[in-house]
Amino acid sequence: MRAADKPFNALPGFGLTLGYALCWLGLLVLIPMGGLVLRAMDLSWGEFWKLATADRALAAYRLTFGASLAAALINAVFGTLLAWVLSRYDFPGRRWVDAFVDFPFACPTAVAGLTLASLFAETGWLGRHLVPLGIQGAYTPLGVVLALTFVGLPFVVRSVQPVIQSQERELEEVAATLGAGRWRTFFQVVIPGLLPAILTGVALAFARGIGEYGSIVFISGNLPFKTEIAPLLIVTRLEEFHMAGAVALAVVLMGCAFVLLAAINGLERWTSRFNA
Repeated sequence: MRAADKPFNALPGFGLTLGYALCWLGLLVLIPMGGLVLRAMDLSWGEFWKLATADRALAAYRLTFGASLAAALINAVFGTLLAWVLSRYDFPGRRWVDAFVDFPFACPTAVAGLTLASLFAETGWLGRHLVPLGIQGAYTPLGVVLALTFVGLPFVVRSVQPVIQSQERELEEVAATLGAGRWRTFFQVVIPGLLPAILTGVALAFARGIGEYGSIVFISGNLPFKTEIAPLLIVTRLEEFHMAGAVALAVVLMGCAFVLLAAINGLERWTSRFNA
């Protein structure tokens, strides 16, 4: 191919840009993760298994993964509805609502956790009405779910919203012309096209919840075996100078992160083929 026929690239050649990219990735991601794995290799398999599967660690895993999954499923429903409203309707203040969807990205997570704790505490604005009804939002697993729902909402909305905007509304009109009702049209025409994007958003929200720390520590109460999450247990082990226990827990969470990353990449490839 002649030089004049080559596509123009604003950045320098492939080799140089790839080298810089891999160097930056290695410094920020690969070397720290490799250091963690090497530190874990100092433990025997028996020691690692004992530390990673201790009773307190298993309780933290159950809360972390269970609350993250619950929050992601809640966001799958309400995040999809919110994306639908923002994409299909024009109403006063829609741009403000659309902007506030990204607020959990910009808001410090510690601020979010403190705000939620003050709202749902027994004397809070919402807690004073909910606690007499038996709904304890602060210092319980429910509080953890509330915090993770807050931080995970943008992932579902921003994954689903572009797909809704690109959907052809003529398909819904054809379904209505053929006699399909609103619910049948929604579940048999609209949802199949949105499902890959919804699953991607749920996976992203789930992954975000597993690594969340700041918004949970204020609202959970941090009670071992009850409201203690795995990231907090890692910090606790470090404060106790129990480096081996912290490393074992960190490796478990890092392995889960790799599995989720592979799942998210697979969902994105499926979404691209589905929408092609």
